[in-house]
Amino acid sequence: MVQEPTQDHLIGTIVDGRYMVRSRLARGGMSTVYLATDQRLERDVALKVLHPHLANDPTFLERLSREAKAAASLSHPHIVGVLDQGEDGHIAYLVMEYVKGHTLRDVLTEQGALPPRLALALIDPVIEGLAAAHGSGLIHRDIKPENVLIADDGRIKVGDFGLARAVSANTSTGALIGTVAYLAPELVLGQAADARSDIYSAGIMLYEMLTGKQPYAGETPIQVAYQHVNAVVGRPSDAAPGLAEDLDELVQWCTAADAENRPVDGTALLTELRHIRTTLTDEQLDHRQGPAPLPFPPAVPTAATTTLGSTAGNPTEALPTTVSPTEFISPQSNPTTIMAANGPSRSLAKGSMAGADMDQDLRQPGKRELKRLERQQAKDRARAAATPVRPLREGNPGRRGVIWTIVIVILALLAGSAGWFFGMGPGSPGTVPDVKNKTVAEAQQLLRTAGFQSEPRDVFDDDILAGLAVGTEPESGAQVRKFQPITLFVSKGAQLFALPTLTGGTLAEAKTALNAAEMALGNVTEAFDEKVPAGVVISQDPAKGTEVRHGTPVALVVSKGPQPIPVPDVRGLAQDAAAKALQDVGLKAVIAPETVNDKTVPKGSVASQAPANGNLFKGDTVTLSVSKGPIIVKVPNFVGKNADAAERELRKLGFEVVIKKDVVILNLVLVQNPVNTDVPEGSLITLTVV
Repeated sequence: MVQEPTQDHLIGTIVDGRYMVRSRLARGGMSTVYLATDQRLERDVALKVLHPHLANDPTFLERLSREAKAAASLSHPHIVGVLDQGEDGHIAYLVMEYVKGHTLRDVLTEQGALPPRLALALIDPVIEGLAAAHGSGLIHRDIKPENVLIADDGRIKVGDFGLARAVSANTSTGALIGTVAYLAPELVLGQAADARSDIYSAGIMLYEMLTGKQPYAGETPIQVAYQHVNAVVGRPSDAAPGLAEDLDELVQWCTAADAENRPVDGTALLTELRHIRTTLTDEQLDHRQGPAPLPFPPAVPTAATTTLGSTAGNPTEALPTTVSPTEFISPQSNPTTIMAANGPSRSLAKGSMAGADMDQDLRQPGKRELKRLERQQAKDRARAAATPVRPLREGNPGRRGVIWTIVIVILALLAGSAGWFFGMGPGSPGTVPDVKNKTVAEAQQLLRTAGFQSEPRDVFDDDILAGLAVGTEPESGAQVRKFQPITLFVSKGAQLFALPTLTGGTLAEAKTALNAAEMALGNVTEAFDEKVPAGVVISQDPAKGTEVRHGTPVALVVSKGPQPIPVPDVRGLAQDAAAKALQDVGLKAVIAPETVNDKTVPKGSVASQAPANGNLFKGDTVTLSVSKGPIIVKVPNFVGKNADAAERELRKLGFEVVIKKDVVILNLVLVQNPVNTDVPEGSLITLTVV
């Protein structure tokens, strides 16, 4: 990142009592980035201060806080770490790891199209970072060269995780989030984004790295967005001839308009990316776009290594191949001098290599030319000696005339035949007709009418019905000589492949297997299962072994584990009724061995249960404690005693007491009901007081 000299009121201030703002690094559509010093930890950080229209939105700030926490939990060597987030008055900010260096945009601006070896080396850590984020449930939504940071020490990191997601959630009007040149079609259409949206943006970025330009251009952003939705990203080799076919397929896989046809996430793409890097030849990896080298370039070293950065276990390098000496042939005809771009010139005598066995005098220009003339004169003398000075037979002049006449006639016939052959006959040019979707007989008749002979060849085709023509080689519309054979491709129908077994593994494993089989992921639903652990695939549709076309979507049902059962409240029910109520919902009742007294629950009914609430799973147990009724207590006689003392004693015994009195003079119990009898704990005792 390049520091921009500018006047800014924040420079020199301390944000939130902690971050000393030192200089401004960059300004974008959502925020301004400053170089700041964390005074608490004494380290440099990147302080991203949001623009006021975002900082003044409470809903956005709440969303940003959640996303920042999620991004901060993701620690990976190829992702810029989110260190802090907060507000200081009218300032809303994010604190991120400071990466001193430059961006991928700077590299593309300076170098244009990159050799495939360098392009793949640069994008590898980007995809590795995305794979880690996707595995943690995070989506970037704004992958572009400006967000790929290249540190001075070679480390490569993806920035702005969390911020793009928070902003996209805050756009109620459906505005496009992310640089439109790299925006996935589903985001243009306002649909939900997932990991495959990041894959699309990465594919557009790789296209630009390989070709030096973006696949879509327009005078306004909406024109570019329209192309993302309605066009198909072309092959990089169309814009940069000579690129390997594997690179074309990789870019077009990532940028498929239908997200179902892209890699499911960063992990799937990373696997294929690294496979391609190992299968391309050095010539394919080091293919470079641009004009041819100058006739006499300056000498270059024989080898060079450009290290971009590395992480433990996965070095990220761009390694140009060893530079071979480039030889240039001078215009002199003899001797032929070859000038090496990185070494001394060497000479070749005509017809033989100059070397240690050549006489020293031949290395001197005058003697070398004299020697050549002597050899040429010797050859001329030998040729003259072998040539007769007069014919062996004089011959007849009239006969010679007849012979010449015959020769001329034959040549005329040959010329006429050749003219007919190449003008109207089998050698004349013709246009190969379009035979697609024709029957074999119809296609061959069309070719015969056009003057061609065809050879049928059966091929698989996903779109053309079996038995119909797929096309020709050369293809329709081509101008070829009629004597050249035409290959007629006849469809055998779609090639079918057996579906792999997806059940019994995790959803991630199923996705990997589908990618390997070149199948698509269909609808994923969840269902409770008492035997299959949560997260494991229960079933697939179509079933394993079913023969289908490549790209067929496969629906999966994933287990949510055993279904939780809310514990019913059976307190107060008779013992048998309570046990049946638990059994009806799939739980088991266990009766506690000890009964309990309970003044509110009749004997034989459930006084308490454990657990009393919450969730259990099928077959779990609930312990029931059965009531043996209230405690029986004998009522003492308090007739003639102080009413207040009588009330206190009765309440200590657990009775309810009611006092009846009209005029109290002595405050003595005149009448007590009941008295001197056994009654249940908590019974009502009536005292009449005088």
